[in-house]
Amino acid sequence: MSEVRRATVYFEPEIHRALKLKAASTDRSVSDMVNEAVRFALAEDAEDLAEFDERAAEPDLDFGDFVTSLKRRGKI
Repeated sequence: MSEVRRATVYFEPEIHRALKLKAASTDRSVSDMVNEAVRFALAEDAEDLAEFDERAAEPDLDFGDFVTSLKRRGKI
């Protein structure tokens, strides 16, 4: 295992119990499961940031103008 750091995390009692039960039933540690969950959340953030970067060049669309164009085209 690569270098690890220790952190104290406080869970609500029900969440902690669920983690312990899942850890026992999957033969994994709570630490492994928490690390995996954090990696997943960070990967989602990275995907979101990449999408924001891709869309940065798109023109801004004014909501009022958009609604007016919908009405003009008979969509609403």
